[in-house]
Amino acid sequence: MPEDLLQVLYDLMNLPTETEWVEFKEAQTTFDFEQIGRYVSALSNEANLNDKPEGWLIFGVTDKPPRKIVGTHFYETPPGLEKLKRKISYQTNHQLTFISIHELHTPGGRVIMFRIPPATRGIPTEWKSVVYGRTHDSLGQLALHKIQRIRDQGADLDWSARTCEKATIDDLNSDAIAFARNEFKKKYATTIPSREVDSWDDLEFLNRARVCIDGKITNTALLLLGKGEAEHYLSPATAQITWIIKDDAGVEKDYAHFEAPLILAVNAVFSKIRNLTYRHISDETLFPLEITQYDPWVIRETLHNCIAHQDYSQGARISVVERSDSLIFTNRGEFIPGSIESLIMSHTPPDKYRNPFLAQAMVNLNMIDTIGSGIRRMFRLQRERNFPMPDYDLSELNKVKVTITGKVIDPKYTRMLIKRKDLDIVDVIALDKVQKGHRLSDAEFSSLKSKKLIEGRRPNLYVSEKVAVETDTRADYIRKRSFDKQHFKDMVIAYLKKFHEADREAVEDLLLDKVSDALNKEQKRRFIKNLLQEMRKEGIIKTTGSKTFGAKWVLIQPPERG
Repeated sequence: MPEDLLQVLYDLMNLPTETEWVEFKEAQTTFDFEQIGRYVSALSNEANLNDKPEGWLIFGVTDKPPRKIVGTHFYETPPGLEKLKRKISYQTNHQLTFISIHELHTPGGRVIMFRIPPATRGIPTEWKSVVYGRTHDSLGQLALHKIQRIRDQGADLDWSARTCEKATIDDLNSDAIAFARNEFKKKYATTIPSREVDSWDDLEFLNRARVCIDGKITNTALLLLGKGEAEHYLSPATAQITWIIKDDAGVEKDYAHFEAPLILAVNAVFSKIRNLTYRHISDETLFPLEITQYDPWVIRETLHNCIAHQDYSQGARISVVERSDSLIFTNRGEFIPGSIESLIMSHTPPDKYRNPFLAQAMVNLNMIDTIGSGIRRMFRLQRERNFPMPDYDLSELNKVKVTITGKVIDPKYTRMLIKRKDLDIVDVIALDKVQKGHRLSDAEFSSLKSKKLIEGRRPNLYVSEKVAVETDTRADYIRKRSFDKQHFKDMVIAYLKKFHEADREAVEDLLLDKVSDALNKEQKRRFIKNLLQEMRKEGIIKTTGSKTFGAKWVLIQPPERG
């Protein structure tokens, strides 16, 4: 038995009760695997936050002082602790293969000690994509301000600019370098003669394109140009894009993974996407317009943005999910500008980037536009095609999801875009939210209301009468506007005069399809319920019978009308 580990065990046993970076479990025979994983994440993060060289999870010792060794039979038989270690490591974002598990046979019984490394500076340890921590002896998700404390430790470090001492130019793909050289020549065609670029050897070219630094291979070089078998140099980062195609029911039909070099993987992903011909009537011609579902530039720009802004510390793949009428792109990392509206309205590029070295290299290799302008161009192109705006979903922590819709959602809005070329892009984005039923910010709501582009009350907004006239949607406007309450009360009174009584179902049959289409079905039912209660309070109707045998509404007396 290693004497130093036995002394470590005794020292740990003498620690106070509330020690966030150490956990004791009796675990006589078994212990939930998921719980072990959560403890690995929590103890790793707490070791970082408490400036400890490691965290410890110990089986076979009582939890409360004075602690005693009671022994454990946990993982005493094959497949053994080494397989458990690999199984745990696989589910962490760091792939913590350097967790060490020690088995001690003490006079008091068998003890298992998990030595867990602290979270890397700037990179919280996750278990199945969740960051765990501890408050005293309680296990749970790590508080956001503590996650930020760990992330801030690496704020001054640009992961994409780090060099890998063991990697050489032989670890880069020659076809990818040739492709990158050609794109560099296109980018700088007016300033650098093509023959001059051709005169540079590969390493000089990579230095001048700012992919390498002084001949050293960077993470950016391995990511964009590296051979697939060199990806291990990037660990725990993953240089992969996953394409998945799903049917309308959300069932996966096919998938493919594309590894480094990512500069070539983008075209491979693009070739997988079914960019079908879409036909629609534009009102600008008597004949249907034929257009591809997606603008090729928009697809590539979205993919390139995923690569440029991915948080590689999270060890996740970039994904592209293809549905019959949309593409959904997902990458890890918060959306640094904060909101898509702030980026669109800004006339200057953002002053902060997650991977500045990578982003600049991608500009030099003609993969993305001048930093910050590509997203604005995506919105402009979608508007020129009279298609829905790109949807940026930032609701999940540290994840950006972009949906590109490849069809007309509402022809009325499309006709409006065709006729109203005077609308600025901010109003177009806000109106696009209205057609998709998305929530408007206060500023967006005020802007559209002041310009009389929308009517209704939030969240049930619809196109205004002014726009309806201009875009020939009068019928839709009337259907969504609905009538005032007295109109519906008069309908109920007329029904009761003729049929003398009505249950709730009969009243709903009478009114449900006549209430404003700006409301959903549940909201319509609530409106009818409130209407009946209001009529009861006004002394117009009352209920008879019981709920058991079916209550009925009846008329008390004809209402007095002034």
